[in-house]
Amino acid sequence: MTRQRISSGSTFEALAGYSRAVVDGDWVFVSGTTGFDYASHTIAADAAAQTRQAFVNLSAALAQAGCTLDDVVRVRYYLTEAALFERLAPLFGEYFGHARPAATAVVCGLVDPRMHVEIEVTARKPRDPSVFESLRPPGPTVT
Repeated sequence: MTRQRISSGSTFEALAGYSRAVVDGDWVFVSGTTGFDYASHTIAADAAAQTRQAFVNLSAALAQAGCTLDDVVRVRYYLTEAALFERLAPLFGEYFGHARPAATAVVCGLVDPRMHVEIEVTARKPRDPSVFESLRPPGPTVT
């Protein structure tokens, strides 16, 4: 099985020796992702704006792996203050309302004092539904 490494283009990935995401079989592991705008190398001061940008960054990494946020099965939120959870939880629900992955929130320090949130996800590639057609028993489909 081939392992695919995905990069955001950030020079920090090479410096620290990691990939934005790694695809291993059907599984996609996306590294902790912050609200940095990789195009402008800037980060908003507001935690909600950082969260929205983090989801843009996560979506881009997942897309390179053939996935979307709807394919996420596990998410970890790293917050610099416990009080942020109540404020950011509605945003989490906005992005994960359909997938509803298993989730953990941790309050901790982050490597850059400008960061308020970091999000790490695990996704599973969508399966080709035609693979399951041969397994379906004959007869009417129950919905």
